[in-house]
Amino acid sequence: MPRKLGIGVVGMGWMGMLHSRCYRQIQDRFPDYGIEPRLIICADEVEERAKQGQQRFGFERYTRDWKEVIAHPEVEAVNIAASNDLHLEAAVAAAAAGKHIYCEKPVGRSPEETALIERAARQAGVLTFVGYNYRWAPLVQHARDLIQNGALGKLTHYRGRFLAGYASSPYGVLSWRFQKEKAGLGTLGDLMSHVIDMAHMIAGPIGRVAATRETFIPTRPLAAPGAGTHFSIRKEGPTAEVTNEDYVGALVQFANGARGTFEACRIITGPQCQMAFEINGTSGAAAWDFERLNELELFRLKPDGSRDGLTNILSGPEHPFHSRFNPGPGVGLGYEDLKTIETSQFVKSIAEGRQGQPGFAEALAVANVQAAMIRSWETGCWEEVKPNGG
Repeated sequence: MPRKLGIGVVGMGWMGMLHSRCYRQIQDRFPDYGIEPRLIICADEVEERAKQGQQRFGFERYTRDWKEVIAHPEVEAVNIAASNDLHLEAAVAAAAAGKHIYCEKPVGRSPEETALIERAARQAGVLTFVGYNYRWAPLVQHARDLIQNGALGKLTHYRGRFLAGYASSPYGVLSWRFQKEKAGLGTLGDLMSHVIDMAHMIAGPIGRVAATRETFIPTRPLAAPGAGTHFSIRKEGPTAEVTNEDYVGALVQFANGARGTFEACRIITGPQCQMAFEINGTSGAAAWDFERLNELELFRLKPDGSRDGLTNILSGPEHPFHSRFNPGPGVGLGYEDLKTIETSQFVKSIAEGRQGQPGFAEALAVANVQAAMIRSWETGCWEEVKPNGG
């Protein structure tokens, strides 16, 4: 019989609903893990969302008070999918209660909050996980394996970007993501965090950065409380100031000597969800783009040094996790499949009693790079990536 794992979810907006749905997929997609998530309780300050979460996903109860999730004696793992302003308080409370924690990125509103959360969980000895879902695409995992096995030779160049046009309309609502008080960082936390995490996994630690930022749309219509998402459009009603950044760009030097660039933007016209990387080494190159997540462009020198050009590889059952969803090559996975893989790895780490990746240590490594970028905004200079103690 599979071991039952009591789950409590904090925040039942779009992301909380998605996480809840993914827990229900685990027994079907990953039956060999020997664990059955049991949805105990969900919380949201908007009662209708909490109630809907219970009805749709089969939680045993719902509440408006997130503290009841942590206090529930049958909850072993707390899933934090609320806005960034709740990450610190909820994660520290969960750690103090001895609960394992799965938190959406960026794990706090600032690098300092991320450091405090990481320290609290580490000192409490609980297992942690972070919502860096793009790293779980089968062909991203395949590219990482190739690089670690030396297939591309010594790495020389890396270009990472997350260009998402979800806020390209000036009528896109002022959700919490645009408010420094609730979100903390803007694009640096929301999108660039994915770029940095992917670069860490693919190319290794970052030594120093030179960064810039811009807010292109200074005001937005107020969102209707408890309704819609950060994709919502509203052409009428009052407006308010955007208090964090729309765009971040950076020059990057990796610890292994590779050079590169990072770019992230939420107001760009054209790209819809272009979370992508291109990497070059002395004997090969690879490129991946989430908008075509089931394809990987790969170039490798032949043993005699001759060149063929890029080869387009399609995701198939020979690549990590693909066969969990279908047995056919070229039969694509989607965004929610990546979140299901991510959620499965969290519960697997609990079943095995070991810390998986990415956990809060990886979130802190991202935060250290973000802190260097913030310093670079202020100085206009290259800044070293340093440990951040919060």
